Amino acid sequence: VTSGPGRLADRQRLANRQRPAGLSALLAVVIGGLAVALATLNGGNPALVDALVHPPALIRAGLVGGSATIALMLLARGLSRLAVGTADVAGLVRGVRLVFLALAAAAAGAGWVLGDPLPIVVALVIAGIDVIETSLLLVVVLRNRS
Repeated sequence: VTSGPGRLADRQRLANRQRPAGLSALLAVVIGGLAVALATLNGGNPALVDALVHPPALIRAGLVGGSATIALMLLARGLSRLAVGTADVAGLVRGVRLVFLALAAAAAGAGWVLGDPLPIVVALVIAGIDVIETSLLLVVVLRNRS
């Protein structure tokens, strides 16, 4: 079903949530760059990697559960933004961002389940690159709109 009162309310709500492209996009680019830089700089530190990948069992279980919960919430929000339609290009870009951040959260959770640092590094790279890329796309889309 692609129509109905719920869909109309979603479209109106998303249209009212348009944000300015300036400072928030720049902040997102900086945060994404920091995530990639931190992952790159600290990836060679075995003590830090071991502490991150192999926390105590209760903390590790919480990290896995938290990352799974966050992944499902981000995926649901991203898919709902994408389902609104193609009229709101900025909303579509934000929806894609949320879907990729859900993938990053799931990858981090897989890293803690497996006890392997590679999925966690992949999660940081996915999140960092995605935030940078979608922020730049949002700047272009929102500036062309006005």
